[in-house]
Order: sequence, then C-alpha cells, then structure tokens
Amino acid sequence: MASNMRTGAVTGTGAAINVSLGWQPDYVKVMNIADAGNLDPIIEWTSDMPAAAGMKFLRVVDNATTANKSHAYVTANGVSVYAGSASAGEGFTIGADADVNAAGEKIVWIAMRNQRG
Repeated sequence: MASNMRTGAVTGTGAAINVSLGWQPDYVKVMNIADAGNLDPIIEWTSDMPAAAGMKFLRVVDNATTANKSHAYVTANGVSVYAGSASAGEGFTIGADADVNAAGEKIVWIAMRNQRG
C-alpha cells in the first residue's frame, strides 16, 4: 500500500515546479524556509480549491505601512494537481508565486491524500 503522506524539498526556480508523488494529493503545504525577504511564506491548498489557488501566509506586522497582509486567498501561482507525464508520476505543481517559489531558495513541502479503499 502506498503511503498517504509524503514530504520533500526542492530549490525554488521562480517558475512552476512539478512534484511527482505517484498519486494526486488532497492537501499540500509548501513552505519557503530560506526566504531572503524574511516573510517565511507558506501556501496551503486542498482539493476543494481550484487549480493554482491556495491560502497564503506571510510573517508580517500589519501596521498599515505596507501592502502586505498576513494571509490571503490566492487564485494564481498557488498549488495545482499535476496529472503526470510519460516520464513522471502524478502529483502536484508549486506555482510561480514570487514569495514562496523564489529562485535559489529552499522550499519544503508536505503532501497528503485521503485514505483510499
């Protein structure tokens, strides 16, 4: 039986990154743990959300001096299901969000699926 949870790490590219799991997740959490902007960005996605969406969290103090919010629902450059290809199994795509998927920064992820059959 395949595991219902996987973890891993990738290096940010600034472009979409496909992560192969061999199955499609129902929940994904993506965290940039080397963020040069010190925002510690996180995106969480569930299968109830549309493609490229997610709940984005940033470590900010909202003192009305920046446009940053501590959290926001995003509808672009979030997380999507990845159907796989001839050379890679199905999984998910980390979108090109500028905070989470910054080039050269370490991204860690957790993917889970509901128990099957």
